[in-house]
Amino acid sequence: MTTAPSACAPTATSPSAPSASPTGVRPRRTPDWRLRFAVLSLIWGFSFLLIKVGTESYAPFQVTLGRLAFGTAVLAVAMAVKRERLPRGARTWGHLTVAAFLLNALPFSLFAYAELTIPSTLAGICNATSPLWGMALSLVALSEDRPTRVRVAGLGLGFLGVLTVLGAWQGFDGLDGRGTALALLASLSYPVGWIYLRRTLAGTGSSALSTTGAQLLLATVQLAVVTPLFTSLPSSFPVLPLLAIAALGALGTGLALLIQYGLVTEVGPTTAQMVTYFIPVIATAAGVALLGEPLSWSTPVGAVIVLAGAALTQVRGRS
Repeated sequence: MTTAPSACAPTATSPSAPSASPTGVRPRRTPDWRLRFAVLSLIWGFSFLLIKVGTESYAPFQVTLGRLAFGTAVLAVAMAVKRERLPRGARTWGHLTVAAFLLNALPFSLFAYAELTIPSTLAGICNATSPLWGMALSLVALSEDRPTRVRVAGLGLGFLGVLTVLGAWQGFDGLDGRGTALALLASLSYPVGWIYLRRTLAGTGSSALSTTGAQLLLATVQLAVVTPLFTSLPSSFPVLPLLAIAALGALGTGLALLIQYGLVTEVGPTTAQMVTYFIPVIATAAGVALLGEPLSWSTPVGAVIVLAGAALTQVRGRS
């Protein structure tokens, strides 16, 4: 999952003008962008439920490794179909190694560990704080985005929503602090990675598909090295959690990124990133309905406040 990586993920390069179709050959039609937007929201919203199911039988690092492997496989197939090549140059691969850690290996692993002790609903809401962290980073000059009064107000409102979700007035009673901290740290990792990616790999000439395919490949290698050091081979392979991991990777990582690229190209990054605000709603509904997770009034109320604050942080002033 993304994670809501859609908020600031690298976008595909502008497509060139379509060439004339051969006589008698109809151009391939893609589903309406609104339908693809809804599908993307559902896929990423259900990702937190799939993580929860996967970690019931497999170690968090194993869940993340499987997720990355299946996601990489999907992008590899897409690259083969479109005849795309991996990026070239040691410098590019060096920067992609860092980006793979910040945008994939680290946050995916942190969310998997977090959901050992917190509900998937809370993890989904924590994920929605990524735009807030991005705004906070811009205040300390780590981003090229200039803060405005409206965006700063959104930052304050968003973190007020976080405190509401966590039940601060009750002294965070019944809350697993470690798991929540891991989920919030995962959401912080995304904007740090996005800023790094924009500053180091902008204008390299590689397509978004090629860049992200290489990035996921590197993240898979990183987890393949780390996982055997901290986990042992499972004695059994329960089918349902294994299917959840496969769906998390193939759909929640691979297919979701392909859909995102199409949306960014067709309707622009501003509209495409609005999917971020649907993810916690779907994650909460899925966790409550399918996993029977508890839901108090502070969770949906706080989530609405978080999303309102996050929306304000994305408001840009007029040029």
